[in-house]
Amino acid sequence: MSERVRKLTLLGVLTAVSLIIFVIELQIPNPFPIPGIKPGLANIITVYAVYHFEAWEVASMVAVRLVLGAVFSGNFMALIYSASGAVLCLIGMLALRRLIDERHLWIASVFGAVLHNTGQMAAALLVTGTTQLLLYYPFLIVSGCLSGAFTGLCAQLVTARLKRRKK
Repeated sequence: MSERVRKLTLLGVLTAVSLIIFVIELQIPNPFPIPGIKPGLANIITVYAVYHFEAWEVASMVAVRLVLGAVFSGNFMALIYSASGAVLCLIGMLALRRLIDERHLWIASVFGAVLHNTGQMAAALLVTGTTQLLLYYPFLIVSGCLSGAFTGLCAQLVTARLKRRKK
């Protein structure tokens, strides 16, 4: 199998896994009274991909997951928020991967989560025109730091495990 076919196949599998995780996470009730707070477990795959694929490949994977996630959830309005958060997050994490090595990718994940929440907040402000939403922002940042650290640590463990397996 050529390297190109192998890479495309792996991207397809990673996209499918992230979509499955997303759909499963939709079934988990939100224990917090603040909308938008969730673990974001599908981002484990995204964080891994940021460090192992080209920028356009990761962006393609995330775009497919976002669109199919909106289809499967039946919530196309959420696509606006998810896409705005994902774009900001990807830009930030792709830049950070040059500064933060793979052994500390959980740090990049925390920054990515904060940027994702910032993008979502910006979209919400533009869509609703309600500045009172900014009252939620500190809670989103704290939850983003916690979930970003968790998903980043998971991605870091996956990366380390896959490296050991290749040897």
